[in-house]
Amino acid sequence: MDTMIREAYSAEAFEKDAKRVMDLIGEQMKISQSAEPGKTICWMAPEDQLKYWNNDFASGQETDLLKLFEDVISHAIKFHNKGYVGHQVAVTMPLTVLTSALMAYLNNCTTVYELGMAGNAMEKVVIGHMAEKFGYNKQATGFVVSGGSMGNLTALVTARNSLGIEEKDYHKLAVMVSGEAHYSVERAAKIMGISSENIIKLPVNERYAVRTELLEQYYSQAVSEGKIVFCIVGCACTTSVGAYDDLEAMADFAEKYGIWFHVDGAHGGAVVFSDKYKHPVKGIERSDSLIVDFHKMMMVPPLSTAVIYNTGHRKINEFSPKAAYLWQDQISEEWYNSAKHTFECTKPITVLHTYAIMRLYGDEIYRENVDTLYDLGKEFAGMIEAEDHMETAMEPSSNIVCFRYVPEKGDADQINKKIADALLKDGTYYVVSTAVGGKFFLRATFMNPLTDRENMKELIEIVKRAAREQEEA
Repeated sequence: MDTMIREAYSAEAFEKDAKRVMDLIGEQMKISQSAEPGKTICWMAPEDQLKYWNNDFASGQETDLLKLFEDVISHAIKFHNKGYVGHQVAVTMPLTVLTSALMAYLNNCTTVYELGMAGNAMEKVVIGHMAEKFGYNKQATGFVVSGGSMGNLTALVTARNSLGIEEKDYHKLAVMVSGEAHYSVERAAKIMGISSENIIKLPVNERYAVRTELLEQYYSQAVSEGKIVFCIVGCACTTSVGAYDDLEAMADFAEKYGIWFHVDGAHGGAVVFSDKYKHPVKGIERSDSLIVDFHKMMMVPPLSTAVIYNTGHRKINEFSPKAAYLWQDQISEEWYNSAKHTFECTKPITVLHTYAIMRLYGDEIYRENVDTLYDLGKEFAGMIEAEDHMETAMEPSSNIVCFRYVPEKGDADQINKKIADALLKDGTYYVVSTAVGGKFFLRATFMNPLTDRENMKELIEIVKRAAREQEEA
């Protein structure tokens, strides 16, 4: 065997490198939790970032592993900083650094039982526990897929194939969904061949939840146009402002017309663990399917999403794969052969992250996290409203707060866009933006449970300082 291969697979060399890398990560954790953690993001223009890594790549193999990792850290956004209030991406529990390492080493996948014996069984256990939390029937089934987009697509295909709709009528299929829903729902429908005019966007109220009093009207109009409405999708919660749809009203509607009811709980479904905040998902137990991302408020790395089916009228072999080289039984469900039920084949055992958290910490860790993050959102909104020249778009229903500076003169949208740019270049806090009611708003999503009131006060002061600089310019 060549020397390079032997060195690359050396257990002794790995042990040495692993200790150094773990020490580096441990030091980064300490910095992120310190009184002065530094910048959350050190902004570089895309072309400058590309130039740096092109030069690094061309430099040859002399760079030490630790130096390479230090460079990556210095050029990456730091989710564990208390100043991370950006997108809905988990501030991962440190435990998952270790589960990630074990996953990478084992390289098991859940395609067929023998390639991922532990992983397939863990999925069954975790899905069963989640189904119970959501109030699903004891016969509920499901699995883990790579992300919410894949989860929504999987659920919609299952809905179509389970309702006995003939292929000749597929062009008539229509889905009803909030105009505020995540884009993955519309994309899933289009992947399925559903035309844009058959993706029925439902209007929302002042809370940005679906106006359920209009469901009958929109359904009747669709039927009169020859459309077959096979599914209605509820949001728990929306991505932009964190609004929860009225799931009970949607369940009533779906049951009345025999429509599949799917809930996109990618971000906000985790509130089911919180007695304090779970009231917005009342009615979710009546849905036919739901998704929830483990890689958001359940603190694991992406991508890892649960797709859960209530017993209802799901057709077991929704994808009907024929693969004699994988399994001999082409008919039965066989939960332990995951590829029978997903679009994915060589799917990693990402469930290990969630299983380990549940096994070692129980549901209480999720309750604490959800309560903390939603409390932070509520508190921050109150602080914004207490400011003379700042406002929120609405009272938050989650850990997402849309807010902006209200100038005495000048265009508010333009000034807030410049504030967003200033925040990005400053880098202490990472805040994103969105449009609410056609107006530009800054958007803070509290994902780090270690973020506190002092951090929120500092963020507000930085926003006000940036606003004054724009007004004086």
